[in-house]
Amino acid sequence: MRILLVEDDPRLAELVIEGLADDGLIVEHAPTATIGDAMSELQTFDLILLDVMLPEGRQAGFELAKTLRSRRDTTPIMFLTARADIDSRLEGLEGGGDDYLGKPFDFRELRARIRALVRRAKGGSSNVVALPLGYALDIAAHEVSKEGQPVGLTPREYALIECFALNPGRAYSRNSLIERVWPEESDVDTKVVDVYVSTVRRKLGEGIIETVRGMGYRLGRLEAAG
Repeated sequence: MRILLVEDDPRLAELVIEGLADDGLIVEHAPTATIGDAMSELQTFDLILLDVMLPEGRQAGFELAKTLRSRRDTTPIMFLTARADIDSRLEGLEGGGDDYLGKPFDFRELRARIRALVRRAKGGSSNVVALPLGYALDIAAHEVSKEGQPVGLTPREYALIECFALNPGRAYSRNSLIERVWPEESDVDTKVVDVYVSTVRRKLGEGIIETVRGMGYRLGRLEAAG
């Protein structure tokens, strides 16, 4: 699998290249949007990992994504950026991105998201992830539904349940969830996580999220669907 990484931080680029090489992935690095654009025209990639703030400007990554889509390049794009607030995520996804992962990130989550994006692009899997209690999470639509009927979740509530859904066997500590769901807010109290978990349970059912004593939370068991 060939991946184009557009990232101006050389240290992070090196870490990503080395980390993904362990999975047998070939990563080509472009330090600017301009170089990334040129490389994407000259070579075929299975996935593009794209920073937002590049030497060309704070919106350079978004602009590159729009450029790629305007010339009908359908390569899956995952934004990999410190700009992980809700508004930026929506801007990136609506501007041609397929996924959005905030920095700092866990390499296990990055690998899982890469596999999911490439499978979907090749027709090997749908966007839909099965959840407990008969619910389904649509990654592309950013929506949770049951029997085809969407459930009203706020962006934060969706981000919380998506985090669990992408790594169903993993238990997340409260601090780890804050890094992923509230990446732009460093002063979020861990009690806020408990409040959101309670709200999601109230909307979807108690079995949707399990409490792991001494560790935090994880996705409930699929057999909870009964």
